[in-house]
Amino acid sequence: MLKTVSRGDLGPFVELAQLALTRSGYYTSEIDGVFGPETYAALRRYQSAWGLRPDGVAGPATWAALESWLTGFYRRTVRPGDTLYDLARASGTTLLAVETANPGLDPTRLRVGSSLIVPRGFDVVSGEVAMTPSYLELCVRGLTARYPFITAGSAGASVMGRSLHTLKMGSGANQVFYNAAHHANEWITTSLFMKFLERYARAYSAGGTLFGQDAGSLFALTTLYMMPMVNPDGVALVTGELTEGAYYDAAAAIAADYPSVPFPSGWKANIRGVDPNLQYPAGWNEAREIKFALGYVSPAPRDYVGAAPLEIPESRAVYNLTRASDFTLTLSYHTQGEVIYWKYLNYLPQNSYEIAQRFSAVSGYSVELVPVASGYAGYKDWFIASYDRPGYTIEAGRGQNPLPLTDLPGIYAANEGILTLALTATA
Repeated sequence: MLKTVSRGDLGPFVELAQLALTRSGYYTSEIDGVFGPETYAALRRYQSAWGLRPDGVAGPATWAALESWLTGFYRRTVRPGDTLYDLARASGTTLLAVETANPGLDPTRLRVGSSLIVPRGFDVVSGEVAMTPSYLELCVRGLTARYPFITAGSAGASVMGRSLHTLKMGSGANQVFYNAAHHANEWITTSLFMKFLERYARAYSAGGTLFGQDAGSLFALTTLYMMPMVNPDGVALVTGELTEGAYYDAAAAIAADYPSVPFPSGWKANIRGVDPNLQYPAGWNEAREIKFALGYVSPAPRDYVGAAPLEIPESRAVYNLTRASDFTLTLSYHTQGEVIYWKYLNYLPQNSYEIAQRFSAVSGYSVELVPVASGYAGYKDWFIASYDRPGYTIEAGRGQNPLPLTDLPGIYAANEGILTLALTATA
């Protein structure tokens, strides 16, 4: 549920209200997460136009009226005289988009009283607002409605009960797995994944190409599995979606013992202070020794390995999903450094280095070995050791985490080639 916001409020829920009002044409100022007089006036105008009490408060009824401007679609009951062309034009979209969202529909025989999904004329995934767990939920709903060939699921639940979303696209026997946001303050990788998935879906539905590759051929050859946000509770903390309550207070108390790590922006761990990417059973004891020597001996904002491998539900969900699948290649996205890490110990999966070089050629990222201090207990490490298949950690972008959203276009441009080539690298 989206949080009620009103004048004077700050944060990601205000950003979402501003995004919806911008898309609907009622707000023309900067999306800045500040509920000031311009946001207040725009919201009141919207409420009046939509038959709501113009109180300038985004509560449940107003959020319901704004929802389609966030998910990018609405449901329409067919009325006498409706045509798909007219519905598409009124929504600012294309006939193809409406037909894609309603597979099997005969546009010449619309049944009065039946329900249609009508996409709106903009991309679902915005690069203007923080990719919080709530916004990810809206994007998942929007993409799966507009592109029914994308299948949404869940690998389990986080400590706080948030869904660990999975997304699947493609029909091929070859299976690949992309995961992002193991670390809370690296949530921009979720935005990257969701933008890639939307562009891939649009290319496939239009019979087009993705990074020069025929999208239909990619779809037929490979099934892509995504887990776009492994650590939603931590992301909620970093992005400001979580600002109060027992879990917030416990995290703040943990952070107080590590004053050199800014709170909450420096938080990488899950909400209990365990690093999700130091939880896999591949050199976990070595990772424990290294991190303990650095002073991370108990729950911390980063680098605490936990009491045992697979102790936390988030990492355990990724592990179980992998064990239940037959992935031929995996990509784990992090920030920052513009680096491709490809190796674990002395394992040399077939063609893994050659594939890394291809990734480097299309991205400009360097191919390197993981520093010893970070070289154990990660997902990539466990996947390579367990399956002897190519697994990669991609460190996207440069700067200080969390990277700003203004970096997203450049990060996307550098990584679309990697994300596309990985679909067929082991096919």
